[in-house]
Amino acid sequence: MTHDSATIESERHVFQADVARLLHLMVHSIYSERDIFLRELISNAADACEKLRYEANSDPSLLNDGESFAIRVILDKEAGTLTVEDNGVGMSREDLTGALGTIANSGTRLFLEKVAASDKGAAELIGQFGIGFYSTFMVADRVVVETRRAGEGSAWRWSSDGKGEYEIARLDPESAPTHGSRVILHLNEDSKAYLEPAKIESIVAEHSSAVATPIDLLEAPTAEPKRVSEGAALWAKSKSDIAEEQYKEFYQELSGQFDSPALTVHWRAEGRAEYNVLAFVPGSRPFDLFDPARKGRIKLYSRRVLISRDSDLLPGYLRFVRAVVDSPDLPLNVSREMVQESALFAAIKKGVTKRLLQEIGKLAETDSEKFLAIWKNFGPVLKEGLYEDPERRDVLLKMARFATTADADGKRSLAEYVAAMRPNQTAIYYLVGEGAERIAASPQLEGFRARGIDVLLLSDPVDAFWVQTAVGYEGKPFKSATQGASDIKAVDLLDKTTKPEEAAAALPDFIARAKEALASVVEDVRISDRLSQSAACLVAPEFGPDLRLQQILAAHGQSSIEMKPVLEVNPAHPLLVALEKLSKGSAPELFEDAVWLIFDEARLLDGALPKDAAAFAARLTRILSKALGA
Repeated sequence: MTHDSATIESERHVFQADVARLLHLMVHSIYSERDIFLRELISNAADACEKLRYEANSDPSLLNDGESFAIRVILDKEAGTLTVEDNGVGMSREDLTGALGTIANSGTRLFLEKVAASDKGAAELIGQFGIGFYSTFMVADRVVVETRRAGEGSAWRWSSDGKGEYEIARLDPESAPTHGSRVILHLNEDSKAYLEPAKIESIVAEHSSAVATPIDLLEAPTAEPKRVSEGAALWAKSKSDIAEEQYKEFYQELSGQFDSPALTVHWRAEGRAEYNVLAFVPGSRPFDLFDPARKGRIKLYSRRVLISRDSDLLPGYLRFVRAVVDSPDLPLNVSREMVQESALFAAIKKGVTKRLLQEIGKLAETDSEKFLAIWKNFGPVLKEGLYEDPERRDVLLKMARFATTADADGKRSLAEYVAAMRPNQTAIYYLVGEGAERIAASPQLEGFRARGIDVLLLSDPVDAFWVQTAVGYEGKPFKSATQGASDIKAVDLLDKTTKPEEAAAALPDFIARAKEALASVVEDVRISDRLSQSAACLVAPEFGPDLRLQQILAAHGQSSIEMKPVLEVNPAHPLLVALEKLSKGSAPELFEDAVWLIFDEARLLDGALPKDAAAFAARLTRILSKALGA
């Protein structure tokens, strides 16, 4: 239902269902975390000031001459109200409906899902999901918003008790802000402590001291304002003037997370492009880390004027970084899209990316414990760069850490791998699959273990892709342990037993008949150097995608042709010795059943189903019946 704003005096609305659920959660579930309501209101007010500062560059009439931005917290003990007021961009009636009554801009549903699934406190999640305004109902019986959009004559009042409905009414322009918003909280009986100035100053100092807009406190409506936060841009200050706690507060304000940053990087670049950067690697994974959109979360400024809240200033594989970048050289009077297509933006992007990777790499060399915490959280994302960013692949490979057959904890660098390579070993071997423990149990690794050859255990989905394009490391090529003919014969066995090729002559009939029986499903049947205990395994042909990559592509409908694998067999295994004898006898049906069961068993060990489940069951029944004399 649409209305003409000029004719509306008052209108009642019902909250959307998810917002109603959220309000119920706020009121009944998280009183122990109530202080965050003020942080969220101050954050919203600061955002409103940033928006108006930006709009005023195109339309200076939106601001009065000499007007400066500020946030005011006003206490009124007699009325029992706490007010947060700003002179930012303000809201129209449509803004009020869209932002404070519906799910459209709040992320409410996703927040509720995360609260239900997470063991984290709701306060930690509130800031991340942009639903901070609703936290006011933790402390207030009624909330009133008085606001006027900059450049508009009409002013509006939004009010609600948080119990299912809200009202929007026209506000007398004489009592409305010139522009900006005034959020008035009628505090409930349990929240009167928020009328004490010392309490407010403490909350501002803890949660909002890094906000880049000055904050004033009025102990009464007619009292003189007391500045409790200067609102200086932290990123513009010298590092020597900033305490570690200030960095932490700013990080929490910027990210909406309650943890501490794992890495803080602050610098000023000069030269062709001038800019200040304050960047953080989070101490825990942001909730949207694996969002398919892979949006950047970099706030881009020009002379402290916000140009973009979610700038794609970093490549997708660094999307976990939270940062502020401020350049006096970026133009303010063009669209965000034009800014991001400019040569200057490209230069800044390249410089910031290079410096961040340098700092992360430096941490890997100087503080392995801190770096490993970062890699545990963001390694799967950083490895996307190995596939997407060939220019920086060597830098990323140097910092990458892997689980291997020799180091299941995932701490092994490629430099350590290469230094520990066995004599005559010519490649860096890897095995791709689901879960490092499951990969480590693969039969294809038996021959590598028998020779003391370490193998990278790659269990992240992106691993199947980057290894296809990575040339190698320090002159050593990457080679799949499950693809092509094995080239590990030249590496001595740790235990001086008979080598597999010496027993190859014992299986000529089996190999010939197995190839014939399995011709429709395998490219070849051959003796294996990979096996020392298992009877058989499957490997990919020399040319074509790795088995795991084939599975991923097939699961996403991107592989129209299934390449036949190679069946490799262990000539020293008793089962194969027995089948060699059987291949010379007069029981062709039994031999064929046994060969197919070996093939399907190899598929099962690779996490795949039998080629034909019904045929597999029939063959197994016949073999068991024969063995049991049934």
